[in-house]
Amino acid sequence: MNSSLFRRMLVAVLFTLSGLFVAGCATPQVSDYAAEKPVLDLRQYFNGTVEAHGIFRDRGGVIKQRFVVTMDCRWSGDDGVLDEQFVYSDGSRSRRVWHLRYLGGGRYSGRADDVVGSAAGETQGNAFRWQYTLKLPVDGREIEVQFDDWMYLMDERVMLNHATMSKFGVRLGEVQLAFSRRP
Repeated sequence: MNSSLFRRMLVAVLFTLSGLFVAGCATPQVSDYAAEKPVLDLRQYFNGTVEAHGIFRDRGGVIKQRFVVTMDCRWSGDDGVLDEQFVYSDGSRSRRVWHLRYLGGGRYSGRADDVVGSAAGETQGNAFRWQYTLKLPVDGREIEVQFDDWMYLMDERVMLNHATMSKFGVRLGEVQLAFSRRP
């Protein structure tokens, strides 16, 4: 085999492998869930009282914290307030009040006291992706961590949530929640 043919074959193989690598690294997009039912409308789901049970797992998969969140949710037009009351398995408590805005086209923005800047989210089908940077208290100081939150509406009462927490692109852990709307 001559060297020119060998180089062309090598380039073709490397090109194919790089395409497989990039495809393997692709992350899901909200549009991947556009046809899923039931269709999620955050303004409808997060209206009234919602309760959630959750866990935080470290990057090794060990459950470090269990918690329950009771949410008082209300909307006035395109503006919503989600008042979250957390009770952790160690007896500690915290509160986060989200101020949300529906921007149209399934897009939302949000702010809370412990969120850096503004959160951005989008719904399509039964899915909602919510991304933000959170100031997290750790050992008497605050660190900023990124959250990539995915929520999936299962039926009119239940929504599942999976969030990945990272810093500098390194996964620190995961949060899983099961939301339940009160009738």
